[in-house]
Amino acid sequence: MNTGFYPGCSLDGTSREYNESVRAVAAKLGLALAEIDDWNCCGATAAHSMSRSLSLALPARVLALAERQGFGEVVVPCASCYNRLSVAAHELAADGALAAKVAEAVGMAYNGGVRILNVLQWLGEHAAGKLAGAVAKPFAHRVVCYYGCLLVRPHKVLGFDRLEDPQAMDGIMRAIGAEPIDWAFKTECCGAGLSVSRTDLVGKLSANIVADARDRGAEAIVVACPMCHSNLDMRRAAINKCLEEPTDIPVIYVTQAIGLALGLAHRELGLQRHMVEVKLK
Repeated sequence: MNTGFYPGCSLDGTSREYNESVRAVAAKLGLALAEIDDWNCCGATAAHSMSRSLSLALPARVLALAERQGFGEVVVPCASCYNRLSVAAHELAADGALAAKVAEAVGMAYNGGVRILNVLQWLGEHAAGKLAGAVAKPFAHRVVCYYGCLLVRPHKVLGFDRLEDPQAMDGIMRAIGAEPIDWAFKTECCGAGLSVSRTDLVGKLSANIVADARDRGAEAIVVACPMCHSNLDMRRAAINKCLEEPTDIPVIYVTQAIGLALGLAHRELGLQRHMVEVKLK
């Protein structure tokens, strides 16, 4: 299968470390990734709240490009991008007239020939048989796996994992030697795009997540979403204010945890870019 790679805006900017860790892990495991040529923003997180046409046209163009470039599947590490591409593909497939209108707007049609994979699906399908044998140093830490809202919702469209108690990331963590802890906030919202406009609300919502992880003895919160990472890591001052005490539990991407287990250095995985220092080895 020819696998395409859609980094999206976040991995090309504020979540550069996620991009670095995805590519480093892929290279270490011998997984080929080819970036979609001339990709554009998918519209997350604002387009779908402002213009339905724009919210479909932007991801439709990405998918049409991937299809034209011969990719049978596309890995989309950003949970928000994954959600927008998947929802667009679902809506276009269900409405021929809408698909034709969108195709005219973007100058090319998307015919539904590309599988859209989030990073957990990609790892599960392409790396599951390689991880155990490639581990150089087991990631022997107690962790909580935080999936957030957009990897599993809307479930009738995405059809990924279990809605309230997903297990894909937990399985990956076990494969690299970690101990995933059962906890209450796997799919609770961190505040998402309110990070700038309502930092107070993000602080409260994210504080609940961090507090439960801390109280259960987690050494790290593992994520697969740039927005979740940003809110739990960058907004730690607001979180600590809500908790009325400092917390230093780090937030790391699933690919960074894997990279550490594979023997990759902190700088190869972008761990030096985090706001909350990552001291895990």
